[in-house]
Amino acid sequence: MIRVGIVGAGENTRTRHIPGLRAIAGVEITGVANSTPESTAKAAGQLQIPRQFPSWEALVADPQIDAVVVGTWPDLHAPVTCAALAVGKHVLTEARMARNLAEARAMQAAAMAHPDCVAMLVPSPFGLTVGQRIVDMIGDGFLGTLRDYVVLGVDHRFHDYSRPLHWRQDREKSGLNTLSLGILHETAMRWLPAPTRVFCQSQIFEPERWDPASPKKIPVTVPDHAHVLTQAAEGIRGLYHFSGISLFGPGKQIHLYGSLGTIKVRFEPDGEQLWIGRSGDATMRRVEIPPERCGRWRVEEEFMAAIRKEEPVRLNTFEIGVAGMEFTEAVARSAATNEVVSVPL
Repeated sequence: MIRVGIVGAGENTRTRHIPGLRAIAGVEITGVANSTPESTAKAAGQLQIPRQFPSWEALVADPQIDAVVVGTWPDLHAPVTCAALAVGKHVLTEARMARNLAEARAMQAAAMAHPDCVAMLVPSPFGLTVGQRIVDMIGDGFLGTLRDYVVLGVDHRFHDYSRPLHWRQDREKSGLNTLSLGILHETAMRWLPAPTRVFCQSQIFEPERWDPASPKKIPVTVPDHAHVLTQAAEGIRGLYHFSGISLFGPGKQIHLYGSLGTIKVRFEPDGEQLWIGRSGDATMRRVEIPPERCGRWRVEEEFMAAIRKEEPVRLNTFEIGVAGMEFTEAVARSAATNEVVSVPL
C-alpha cells in the first residue's frame, strides 16, 4: 500500500490526480492540507479523504504518508517538495515547476540528494494524444531539414479587465512564467532541439486589476502579451506569440516547418488535431490516428509505477523541468533588459 498525502487540493488535483490515484490498486489517499483549516475541512469532506492536517509541514512530517502530491500555486512548490524529499517521501509536483530557476535548481538538488525517492513533475497535457506520431514522422524524415517553428498561445482569457487579479497574473504567486509559455514550450521541446538564444518583448496592457481580497486595485506583475524569438543549433528559428487579451485569437497551436514538409498541431477544446502537408500537396490534410495508437494521460500511473520500480519517469523529470525553467527565466530576463539572452543560463 502506498499512502498519499495531498498538499493543495486544487482543480487539477481534484479532476485528475485524485481519481487517477484511486483507480490504481494498492494506493490510498490518506490526508490533505489546504491553505486554511476551513478549506482543508471542505476538501476532506468533498473528496472523502480521512485525515485533515493543520499545515503542509505537518502532512509532510507524518510518518504514515509515503508520497506527497503538491497541487498548490507555484510559490509553494519548492518548499513543499524539498521538505518532502528531505524526509524520504516521493513527490509529484504540479506544473509549473517553481517560480524561478533558483527554486527549480534547489528542487533538483534535493532530488539528487535523495535518489531513492521518486521526484516527478506533472507534464504538459498538450501533445499527449498525437505526440508519438509526430516523433515517428520526424524520425522518418517527413519534415526534411527543420527550419523554423511557431508556438501560439493566443486567446482572450484575461480580456475582461473588470475581473479580479488571477494568481497567474501575480508574479509573487506564479513566478516568471508568462501565460501558457512554459507549458507549450515543454510540449514543443519533446519534438525540437532546445533554443540557445532568446529575445523577448512583452507588455502589460492593463497595469492594474481588482484585488480579489480587498476593494482596491493592485498592480498586474505578469505580462498579458509576449513575443519571443529563438535560435537553436544549425540556425533553427522559433517564434512564440502569447496573449491573454486577444479577442478571437488562434488559441494554442504548434507548427513545425521543414525543407520538405510541415506539421501543425491544434489544441482544440474537443481534442488535438494533427495536420500535415508536403511539397507538391495542394492543401494540408488532417491525420486521423487510430485510438490504439493515441497517447493518453497516465501521470498517476507513471508516478506509482516509478515508486514501485516498474518503469522510470519519462514525462516529466526534474531535469526536464529545470531546462524549461531556464527558458522561461531567459525570456523574462530578455524582456526586462531588451537584450538577447543565451541559454542555458
